[in-house]
Amino acid sequence: MIHDAPLATTIDDLRRDRVSVDEYLDTVESRVDAVEPNIESLVPEEDRWSRLRAAAADLQSRFPEPSTRPPLYGVPIGVKDIFHVDGLPTRAGSDVPPEALAGEESTAVRTLREAGALILGKTVTAEFAYFEPGPTRNPHDPAHTPGGSSSGSAAAVAAGLCPFAFGTQTIGSVTRPAAFCGIVGVKPSFGRISTDGVIPCTPSVDHIGFFTQDTAGAAVGAALLCDEWRPLPAPRDRPTLGVPEGPYLRQASDLGLKSFEEHVSRLERAGYDVERIDAFEDIDGINSRHNRLVAAEFALTHEEWYGEYPGGYADTSVELLREGREVSTADVAAARRSRRRLRAALHDRMHDAGIDLWISPSAPGPAPEGIDATGDPVMNLPWTHAGLPTVGLPAGTTDDGLPLGLQCAAPFGDDESLLAWAHDIADSL
Repeated sequence: MIHDAPLATTIDDLRRDRVSVDEYLDTVESRVDAVEPNIESLVPEEDRWSRLRAAAADLQSRFPEPSTRPPLYGVPIGVKDIFHVDGLPTRAGSDVPPEALAGEESTAVRTLREAGALILGKTVTAEFAYFEPGPTRNPHDPAHTPGGSSSGSAAAVAAGLCPFAFGTQTIGSVTRPAAFCGIVGVKPSFGRISTDGVIPCTPSVDHIGFFTQDTAGAAVGAALLCDEWRPLPAPRDRPTLGVPEGPYLRQASDLGLKSFEEHVSRLERAGYDVERIDAFEDIDGINSRHNRLVAAEFALTHEEWYGEYPGGYADTSVELLREGREVSTADVAAARRSRRRLRAALHDRMHDAGIDLWISPSAPGPAPEGIDATGDPVMNLPWTHAGLPTVGLPAGTTDDGLPLGLQCAAPFGDDESLLAWAHDIADSL
């Protein structure tokens, strides 16, 4: 059920009229009809294709000349169903009435609309972007989870239903599903993409991210979405890579660690210098502080909705909400301080060791079997806690054909270098 749909190639084909927008939508509709019943990545929508064709007709009438077309002219995109989109309800994977959750269109969505993108539709999310999964299955093997909470977005991109889809990450909801689905997942530095118009999970940690199949397309998406993007020349020197040795890395499974060491060896054979550096000695404390912060802010965010619609929440979300009510103000403050301190500590380690990027497994291992859970985000948590930019890259498969991923992290605010270096790293993997 995997199908090639690289964003950079799609952009070029549509803008240059190698394929018309109408022809491309016909192809997408056929692909959705063939694959979607097996993976359930999209939120059902009755008039999807008439809506899309009307939007395509308007776009084509406004930009008949290729030279005037915006950068994402005619590109269909998926939007995680916690983003508000004009004309589409927001359910957030819950049973809370959509009219109660309604809000103004997401700034990020509006940015891509203005860049010429068409909204394929809402993609399935775990309830309120936490852990209660939706029905989505992994396109590589429907018996396995696609990850979460951005499950539908990752599965839709991997299956070639759209070449770009939005996700969010509060713990590991972009990097992990990207790894499980064998695609690229970008989580920019905290705050570089506006969260306006997105239902929050944990406002002080929520990151807007996205998925593509290709690093070239990921660079296009980052340049359009990230505030104050600074174009860089193609890098001439390879970055020095750092492996965070210690208790953090030991959280991966035996298979995950074995695969990661193979990835490191592959990069070394390709000419990369790799340094092994002690890091995250307090990983249990970092995990605890982050999870308590998530619970506390989730409880505060959802207090009013849950009070009015308690039956609209699954047990997993209710448990988090109740846990969050027990977190003290002092613990919340300590967790927020922890984020700044961890970021500074990682920067100091990078400077002292002379490394440019950290590399680590994108997940403890390949996608677990079953869709009743979305997998463990523990390998993503400290990078999210620190707010560093990360890109998850496809890194081969297991003997069973399940994808594996490599996670790269750069200093805070250096998203441009991260995306520039990602191309060669991905090729080397």
